[in-house]
Amino acid sequence: MARDYAKEYAEYHSNPTQRKNRSMRNIARRALNLEKGDPREADHKKPLSKGRSNGKKNLRAVSKKTNRKKYDG
Repeated sequence: MARDYAKEYAEYHSNPTQRKNRSMRNIARRALNLEKGDPREADHKKPLSKGRSNGKKNLRAVSKKTNRKKYDG
């Protein structure tokens, strides 16, 4: 089954809450000087969902694998 990107955007990504979250993730990447193509991700030591902090003390640059395995249930 093909992925319907237009529908996905309309139902999820255009939601004001999700737009704010994406903006905060972009701000975190800029704070860590992570440029496009950098394999690392901005990791929030205390997640945005549990405290919403983009302060320097709450951010670190880690590999994609390291960042995502924190949330694998």
